[in-house]
Amino acid sequence: MSRSANLLFAIVAYAIFFATFLYMICFVGNLPIAPLTVDRGPAAQPLVAVVIDLALIALFGIQHSVMARQGFKKAWTRTVPKPIERSVYVLMASAALIIMFSFWRPIDGVVWDIANPIGQTVTWALFLCGWGIVLLSTFLINHFELFGLQQAWLHLRGREAAAPVFRQPLLYKWVRHPLYLGFFLAFWATPHMSYGHLLLSIGMSIYMLIAISYEEKDLIGYFGREYEEYRSRVGMLLPGIGRRAPPAG
Repeated sequence: MSRSANLLFAIVAYAIFFATFLYMICFVGNLPIAPLTVDRGPAAQPLVAVVIDLALIALFGIQHSVMARQGFKKAWTRTVPKPIERSVYVLMASAALIIMFSFWRPIDGVVWDIANPIGQTVTWALFLCGWGIVLLSTFLINHFELFGLQQAWLHLRGREAAAPVFRQPLLYKWVRHPLYLGFFLAFWATPHMSYGHLLLSIGMSIYMLIAISYEEKDLIGYFGREYEEYRSRVGMLLPGIGRRAPPAG
């Protein structure tokens, strides 16, 4: 692929991701503008629905985690040009989510249902706050690099990316993983929690905790003692909670 074609591919992959991200908000929030949501879609027997939905969550989790690992990237870039490696990852993650949206089977039953208007307002505010934190976090750590546009742009200009520098911008001064914190809020803050929504929330929460563990190993590999000291001072998802003492020596 030419450098211009790489950039065009990165732009298309980003556009697909952003559309998928917006639909995900509607899907999780069960918003009426979306034809398929966590609580609205093709019917299935409860046990069948659980098996299908767990398989969809696993598909997303495996794709998202395996393709993000350094060992996979080294092997992957023997086939995929390095300037668009991240864009391919973003495109595959979007595809996994689109498959989830398309084949998800709602599961009836009520875990909780908040009828109080004030309670509903607070819950929706937390839901929107969660998605806002997700988006803000991506910009704090370089949104365009995270989603592959920067790599293709630098390649077009014939420039190399600067070496990664450990930073703690804004939210990262208080929690190590504000992006995941935002997702936790987004999945759990709902005035109506169905059994299907509960399954999605639990499944994605387990995935995120596993992803954090692998991500922190990668970050220690990148930044070494600097990240270990940061991890000992700053909570994982909430301020002061989940700090990890650096290894002795």
